Amino acid sequence: MKALLLIDLQNDFLPGGALPVPKGDEVIPIANEMMREFELVVATKDWHPANHGSFASMHPLRKPGDRIMLNGLPQTLWPIHCVQGSHGAAFAERLNTEKIQHIAYKGTHPEVDSYSGFFDNGHRTNTGLEDYLNIKKVKELYIMGLATDYCVKYTVLDALKLGFKTFVITDGCRAVNLEKEDGEKALREMQQKGAVILPSTL
Repeated sequence: MKALLLIDLQNDFLPGGALPVPKGDEVIPIANEMMREFELVVATKDWHPANHGSFASMHPLRKPGDRIMLNGLPQTLWPIHCVQGSHGAAFAERLNTEKIQHIAYKGTHPEVDSYSGFFDNGHRTNTGLEDYLNIKKVKELYIMGLATDYCVKYTVLDALKLGFKTFVITDGCRAVNLEKEDGEKALREMQQKGAVILPSTL
């Protein structure tokens, strides 16, 4: 069984959102098209409590982009985004959600962030995504979404460690690029670790 895994296609990561990924809206029609090719489609959502420690606003004298230690882990600080139940946390309005059969919620603990769709950043807790995919007997994962250099990358690296044959749909991803080449570096790292990098069939 193969599955399509959509990473964080949420309003706050699109232009006009709280933490917009440049050109993030361009991946939505690609996702809608790709879903037609898969029997199983799963998705992740950033799902933060309002007091999440990754929010710069929780740290006086800090601003988005600053790096701190949070609960023993390195942490980049972000604007408030994807707060549970908010419009920003909802799927992109143009995304065809009818095909999505399972959602893995991440970043739910206020003291640890979760870029990967499988685990928090300390690998202390899991989201249940691995168990779901194993129940469905998924062996191949095709991954796309936002953002290449954070949540896509860490989801892909964990998928590889867990033994899934992992493909990254390059034109279905966009990067934050806090540093200019972050997206390209992430793709190279994923490929070096064993991911297959390929374009969609569009």
